[in-house]
Formats: sequence, C-alpha cells, structure tokens
Amino acid sequence: MMNWRSTAHHWGIIAKTFHWLVALGILALAGIGLYMVDMPLGMAQLKVYLLHKALGVTVLALVLLRLLWRLFDRHPHYPADMPRWQVGAAHASHALLYLLLLLLPISGWVYNSASGFPLPWFGLLQLPAIAPVSKSLAHVALSVHEIAFWVLAVVVLLHVMAALDHHFRHRDTVLARMLPWRYRSRASNTRGDTP
Repeated sequence: MMNWRSTAHHWGIIAKTFHWLVALGILALAGIGLYMVDMPLGMAQLKVYLLHKALGVTVLALVLLRLLWRLFDRHPHYPADMPRWQVGAAHASHALLYLLLLLLPISGWVYNSASGFPLPWFGLLQLPAIAPVSKSLAHVALSVHEIAFWVLAVVVLLHVMAALDHHFRHRDTVLARMLPWRYRSRASNTRGDTP
C-alpha cells in the first residue's frame, strides 16, 4: 500500500505528486515559452503569454508547497553503496534545482511587473506587481529569466541522466522509488537501500 508520507525506502504520494506536477509544469512552460517568442504580435500571442505567466505562477506555488512539505517529510536513504561524492553531488544538484525553480518564475514576475503588465491568473484573480515599473529592471529580470531557463535545462538533463544511470547501470532503486506508479526494482532483492 502506498504511503502518503515518504519512508526510509520510498517517496510518499504527496512528494511524488509535487515532483511530477512540477516536472510537467516545467516541460509545458519550456515548450510554451520557446513557441511564444516566435509568434507574430497579436491576440493569439497575448493569450499564449498569459497562459505562460499563469502557469509559471502555478509552478512557483507548487515549488513553495513542495519545499514546505519537505520540512515535515523524510528523505528516503540513498543506496548503501553509493559513493560519498555522488551523495554530495545529489544534494548540490537538488539545491540548484530548487534555486532555479524559484528564480525562474520570480524573475518572470519581476519582469512582468517592471514592464507594467497586468498578471491575471487564468482569468480568476489579478496578482499584484512585485517590482516598480522600470525599463532597466525589466531588462535585467528578462536576462536572468532567460539564463536561468538554459541553466535549468542543463541541470534537468543531468538529473535525468543520473536517474537513468542509477536505474540501468547501477540497478538500484533511486529512480524506481520516484516513479508515479508502484514499481518493484529488480535490484530491490539484491541491493537494498541503507536502513
């Protein structure tokens, strides 16, 4: 039976839900963001921009909730034979991921505010500006937003490659325990996690 909270060996339902919702949100934002910048000016482009902004705020909220949940939820142990440098690299990459997942939507929100644009959330409510109107600030915020996106793309790629490496080469449970469905790794019978 799947636990709502994480255990020493598996991520819980809530942690998995946050993980995959944020992952799907980031993929959607990346696709929409790359598509919208090449659209011709007009109402269609405006609607796509509004969707990008609303989805970005949603991902920001999910990341904040996920960080809050981590204060109360445990972290499953790494495999017992995982080298210390890999554990350190995993901690560092997760910290960088969280930093970028906060920096991207916040820099986008600052850019939107500094440009003097409104920020409706799916037409349901109007979100406040978090920065004064300023052309120079808007320029800086947009640059930060764009750079953070490409850095995030590289870090996510490394994150996925590391997970696949654990699954197919090391044959441990690092990837399997975060899958959205119940999965029993072939390695679970021979290579357990640390107790």
